[in-house]
Amino acid sequence: QVQLIESGGGLVQAGGSLRLSCVASGRTFSDYAMGWFRQAPGKEREFVSAISGSGGTTDYADSVKGRFTISRDNAKNTVYVQMNSLKSVDTAIYYCAMRPVWAVTRSVAGYIYWGQGTQVTVSS
Repeated sequence: QVQLIESGGGLVQAGGSLRLSCVASGRTFSDYAMGWFRQAPGKEREFVSAISGSGGTTDYADSVKGRFTISRDNAKNTVYVQMNSLKSVDTAIYYCAMRPVWAVTRSVAGYIYWGQGTQVTVSS
């Protein structure tokens, strides 16, 4: 059984930075693309970023491009998202997800396994 455990959320002032981590277990991590999504109260879950199994391909939502960086360490079964220049609109619960293929996708439906979420709150 695959488990995804996120950590690193918290409260940060606008303009600050956070790094979220997601540790995966139960499958061969390097075979699977990973994604980050976020959901604010009353809003749909939205794509943030994704990375291919090898780490060679990355994708970012326009709203975070240039501010967020996704990476992975397959030796540690961990995916990260470094979030810089945070804005109030970034406030949401952030979810890590695993897609059981190598290639990335932006679709929520393309991911089978999801973490519990970690809260990111950006104060003005």
